[in-house]
Amino acid sequence: MRKENATKRALKMYHAYNPKYFPLSFLLIVFESLSPYFNLWMSSEIITALYEGREKRELYLLVLITLLGNFLLQGFEAALGRSVRTALEALRNNETVAFYQKTLSLDYDKMEDPEIRQLRRRIHENKAINSYGVEHMRYNVEAVLRWSINIIFSVVLLAEMFSRITKVPFHWLSLGLFAAMIAFSVVTVIFQYRGGKRISDVWRGASDLMMRENQILSGIWNVYGMDNRIYRQQDIIDPMREKMSREHLEVFSKVNKKNFFLTRPQVAASRLSEMCTYLIICFYCTLGVFPVGSIIKYIGYLGRMTRSIGNLFFVRNNLRNNEQFLETYLEFFDIKNDMYQGSLAVEKRSDKKFDIEFKNVSFRYAGSEEDALKNISLSLKVGERLAVVGKNGSGKTTFIKLLCRLYDPSEGEIRMNDFNIRKYDYRQYLDIFSVVFQDYNLLAVPLGNNVASGAVWDREKAERVLDEVGFGKRYEEMPKGLETPLYKNFDEDGVNISGGEAQKIALARALYRDAPFIILDEPTAALDPVAEAEIYARFNEIVGDKTAIYISHRLSSCRFCDKIAVFDNGRIVQVGTHEELLADEKGVYSELWHAQAQYYT
Repeated sequence: MRKENATKRALKMYHAYNPKYFPLSFLLIVFESLSPYFNLWMSSEIITALYEGREKRELYLLVLITLLGNFLLQGFEAALGRSVRTALEALRNNETVAFYQKTLSLDYDKMEDPEIRQLRRRIHENKAINSYGVEHMRYNVEAVLRWSINIIFSVVLLAEMFSRITKVPFHWLSLGLFAAMIAFSVVTVIFQYRGGKRISDVWRGASDLMMRENQILSGIWNVYGMDNRIYRQQDIIDPMREKMSREHLEVFSKVNKKNFFLTRPQVAASRLSEMCTYLIICFYCTLGVFPVGSIIKYIGYLGRMTRSIGNLFFVRNNLRNNEQFLETYLEFFDIKNDMYQGSLAVEKRSDKKFDIEFKNVSFRYAGSEEDALKNISLSLKVGERLAVVGKNGSGKTTFIKLLCRLYDPSEGEIRMNDFNIRKYDYRQYLDIFSVVFQDYNLLAVPLGNNVASGAVWDREKAERVLDEVGFGKRYEEMPKGLETPLYKNFDEDGVNISGGEAQKIALARALYRDAPFIILDEPTAALDPVAEAEIYARFNEIVGDKTAIYISHRLSSCRFCDKIAVFDNGRIVQVGTHEELLADEKGVYSELWHAQAQYYT
């Protein structure tokens, strides 16, 4: 089966984002193309009338028709232009939404896949360079419509000229001029096609340089903070920037030079074709085949037709060279999810009885040569408090990601109430977890929306959980309560909050959800020790009868837990209570505890 052309497929997708856009754009192009032909026609009639010495009344009428016609055409163009711009804005917005919806719909493991992340980056960079991709396609499709309409108008209006010419005998001079005009027009098209192809190839090479420059510059220009000023990093940045500037100028100097020499033959052939056109029309005008004013319109029609034909071939090259960027774009949308979604309903238990067991679970990230987790076996009973501790990179966060089924194990299985968690409905399974990750995110929307993580909220419940996590005093200072916007991204009345305050809101969001499991991944990293102690002192009261799992580098919090799992190099090396693990003086937990205790004693 023949593979569908990338441009055709991308155009179908793009058109679906707003089906009104291309019909409106087509109408606008028709009126924009009609305007010069109308003016050529009317100018011809006015000059003929002047040459023939017609009455002033007739001249005034022709001028009035010209003015009125332009007024109406420009009015239609303005009205359609406004509609087209609005439709284009909607189309671009819907395309952006579709792109990010695709991103959010991907399995989480694909979101963190380095190859897929690089694919998304390439799409953005292609778009930043000459709008390669769907925007470049749209521009060139509109160009195809524009030049095609110009050719159709020219052919229809030139029919009058050829019908008059055919009524008189061919003269050897006119025959030679026609042959020369056609020959030069063909040469123009050939040079435009071949030159356009080579110019597109040159520009593609320049685009590769620009893409590399964007990647480097994005790293350079992000260095503008305190380090830059203290360590005078400008001394490092300036030579790099100057080197890239030289490369940029050298490449684009070559591009412009090649562009100049490639277009000269085409321009020369085009001018010779136009000269033949002038001579043909003047020749027949002297024979009286058509009025003197027709010189303007027929030369204009023929000129627009030959230029439009040449431009069609040029646009074809642009569409062909844009295919590689469209293939990158389509490749992203072709990514298929392979995580099994499950169908078993998760029971809505009032007793929150959800027992979970890891059985010989191992996991390896895409592109990695080593397992992040190795043969993990651990059970978690309802209502337990589990602390997960270990050095950086020991596998703690990966363990939580597997528990929340953001990933599936490479080996082994995770069971809940005696069923493999893969069998449960994916969305329902996620709903039993409230999580505060290390890299949590708050939105620039009202506080209430952030706490409820939804469009509406229960005011009493939201205020209660904010107070429970120690945000009550700050909340009282907020001018609009739960309606107060966070940050100033979209609202000048927004309130900027500190890292510690943001973390308390994230904790409140987890409590508001009231899920059976609450998981806190470094929940107090942005809090000072006093605020941390305050949170942990009330931890049991806040969590209630929920099953709680949390990761922390500050081991003082582990004293509140029923069980501690110590991770090291992707394995669980110790499991027990605080006292049991501390008693093993050669164990990892004891080593970590005493390493921290010296700073608190």
